[in-house]
Amino acid sequence: MSLPCKLPLFLLLMVFSGLGWAGKKVDLDYRIRLLPQSDQAEVRLTLAQGSAVRSLDFDLGTQGYYSDFQADGQWQLSPGLTTDSRRGLWRPAPGKASLSYRVSLSHPRGNGPFVTRMTPNWALLRGEDLVPPAHLDQQDGTDLVSRLAFELPDGWKSVETAWPRIGKNRFRIDNVSRLFDRPVGWMLAGDLGSRRTRLGETDVTVAAPRGEHMRRMEVLTLLTFVWPRLQEVFPRNPGKLLVVGAGESMVRGSQAARDSIYLHSTGPLIGESGESALVRELVHVFGRINGSHRSDWIGEGLARYYAIELVRRAGGMSEERYQALQARLTRDSRKVTTLRGEQVSGATVARAVLLLQELDREIRQQTDGKRSLDDVSRAAMRLDTVSTQAFIQLCESVTGESSTVLASGLLK
Repeated sequence: MSLPCKLPLFLLLMVFSGLGWAGKKVDLDYRIRLLPQSDQAEVRLTLAQGSAVRSLDFDLGTQGYYSDFQADGQWQLSPGLTTDSRRGLWRPAPGKASLSYRVSLSHPRGNGPFVTRMTPNWALLRGEDLVPPAHLDQQDGTDLVSRLAFELPDGWKSVETAWPRIGKNRFRIDNVSRLFDRPVGWMLAGDLGSRRTRLGETDVTVAAPRGEHMRRMEVLTLLTFVWPRLQEVFPRNPGKLLVVGAGESMVRGSQAARDSIYLHSTGPLIGESGESALVRELVHVFGRINGSHRSDWIGEGLARYYAIELVRRAGGMSEERYQALQARLTRDSRKVTTLRGEQVSGATVARAVLLLQELDREIRQQTDGKRSLDDVSRAAMRLDTVSTQAFIQLCESVTGESSTVLASGLLK
């Protein structure tokens, strides 16, 4: 490297030290040892070069799930921002440095069924519980390369996550939207039954513990049925999609997480109303539309709207059944006076669906059929969060006109 002029020695040192650090890749390995006898997992985070990270500030929550911390470097527990919450601050030691702790895995909903659970034969869990959220303060130019490995109990045959598999019970964690890569999403380990297929550019796995009555082939069939219509609205291509389920001991219903979906194994894939919980959660996974400023009605309303619409577009819903569903939505939401709020009820979501259907008709009319609500949804999925005002602006940018539907008092 030739320099056009002579530089002071201290400037040369700064230039070359900066070049040496820029783009430096540092391994961050997560190792999970599942311990069914104590209903816990032992989690170990290992940095190949501890000096690359100034600190990791963990939000340990209020439930007391985490215990037995051991760290190379400094570890400090402190109160969080809310009552009973805790934070843990790790300043890694130079060189190879590890932080280990234990986390309880069976989380019941009150005195009812389990949201996540470990049994002697299997564990259904969320990666968010294994590694709590944290604020990462790292050296400039550092790129953490994160991997996840499981150590399974004797007799447990496999583990499934929504992350790319790079070896036996090993996965690559790479979330470009976050600085701190941690293993989020639904995960399942034990003696499992799995069915796999490839839809578009996505590898799809449906898995459940053996004996839990998961209808794996029916799930794959419904996914295959609606996938082309889903892709038309939400052109996202995750590398993997994982659908997991279990039976009576688990909470009923469904829940989406990052590139993964939980379904209660005995619930209907399409209910008596004609709606599909699986398709609704699929829209959450692909759309990733999150409301802000008391605007959760947008993401929840669009998910339910497309749970109906995608099945209808795919030919799975007759006009008679669609009209019966419309009547039910109208009946369920007749007392709703506003869609705005910190949380949205089922009745509020039903009213949001009716408003979105009106909006779709208005957009098509204003654009002579050239645009639809699909165009607004595609724009919304590119935003981190969407407020009611931002949603109105997206609609106006699509049509070039103001919306009479969105001037409703429901959005005030």
